[in-house]
Amino acid sequence: MPRRETVLVVDDQPDFARGLARLIGSRRENLDVLLAGDGQEALDLLDKAQPSILFTDLRMPGMSGQELLERALDRAPSLTAVMLTAHGDVGSAVAALKAGAYDFLVKPVEPETLFLTLDKALERARLLSENRRLRESVAEVETWRELIGESPSVLRLKETIAAVARSDYTVLIQGESGTGKEVVARAVHAMSQRSDGPMICVNCPAIPEQLLESELFGHVKGAFTGAEKASKGLFLAAEAGTILLDEIGDIPMNVQTKLLRVLQEREVRPVGGSETVAVDVRIIASTNQHLEEKIKDRSFREDLFYRLNVLTVATPALRERREDIPLLAAHFLRRTCKEMNLPEKELTPDALGYLAGREWPGNVRELQNFVRRLVVFAQGRVIDAHSALAADGGPLGVTQAASCALGSYQDAKNQALEAFTRSYVEQLLSRTRGNVSEAARVSGLERASLQKILKRLAIDTQDYKN
Repeated sequence: MPRRETVLVVDDQPDFARGLARLIGSRRENLDVLLAGDGQEALDLLDKAQPSILFTDLRMPGMSGQELLERALDRAPSLTAVMLTAHGDVGSAVAALKAGAYDFLVKPVEPETLFLTLDKALERARLLSENRRLRESVAEVETWRELIGESPSVLRLKETIAAVARSDYTVLIQGESGTGKEVVARAVHAMSQRSDGPMICVNCPAIPEQLLESELFGHVKGAFTGAEKASKGLFLAAEAGTILLDEIGDIPMNVQTKLLRVLQEREVRPVGGSETVAVDVRIIASTNQHLEEKIKDRSFREDLFYRLNVLTVATPALRERREDIPLLAAHFLRRTCKEMNLPEKELTPDALGYLAGREWPGNVRELQNFVRRLVVFAQGRVIDAHSALAADGGPLGVTQAASCALGSYQDAKNQALEAFTRSYVEQLLSRTRGNVSEAARVSGLERASLQKILKRLAIDTQDYKN
């Protein structure tokens, strides 16, 4: 079934408008035709009904068709607008074409000419709609490609992102370092109505305190030493898009005060300037700190916190989604090999088990860096647990190695690996209550591989079923 299209007809002459609407409605069954007698009524219907095609008279009392066109295209850039004009106003119609109108018709309108223009307008609207849906689909695929994981916490995160992206409210992303807060922010932007606009990311702690205000809000020429020319600032650079204020908890109090004004008034004042500039931008803030604690010690404004904390997204730590580690490791392995222009390498089940059992205080970022080290230092195309243990300079590898009886390096490494494997499998079975299938899923091991490990270690799953 062809999808329904809505056409809006605007004219201050009711009889002409109704006649034109009847003709348009007779052309196709899947058309809804709305009428408006002036520009303001048309704008109200534009917001409510979201028509894809607009027919408007050029000469109307109050708001002219030219002004209506400009304001309508500001609200709906993909709107297909057709101007209606008398013989003496063809020059005005041409000006409207330059301003973004799709076509114009001269009154009185001949039915055949109307139908030809309508068919072309409907085809344009259909193509624009399909292109928009295609861009949205591509953006969604690219977004989820960066959010690797199938754990319940990641699935909840994806649902939250999709819900948040549908609105235009301010967002606060909270989570430990390395959990992918910027990835989440980019996903919200990519799936939002602002996806065609810019996405500006600001690493607040990386900008010196004395320059942060100027970087964010801009400055006029001569505002301070070295300001040889004016700068519009990052907020205005993100106009019609999204700005991410990364690690918002580290910005100084004087900038917090000015940021609060931006959130309240939707305008910025450049450093050294006397006038404010309106800004249309969605603000996303992120932090790895507990802002409530900073409010208590008076290092973060409470009113700013509540302005930022309209919608909240929490990024889970890697320890809360261990079952995603094999997927993440395989993803980072492919990416690293591609970056280094190397043949693809492979992680053995034992290596995946080692990674899944290790602690990752640096979360996903630490796991990614560890996989990079594996690719750089591991010999051959197959990376086993021995290679992972050898590349691990963290506490786990050191502790295990220290517990081994001194002897040859290879013997010590084998003992450390064996101790790790037993410890990991025992914790795995305790968590899954001896369910081998569930244990294989969580660890990323093949069921047959896990059963071989259990047999080699003489571990009875019945001991863990109760």
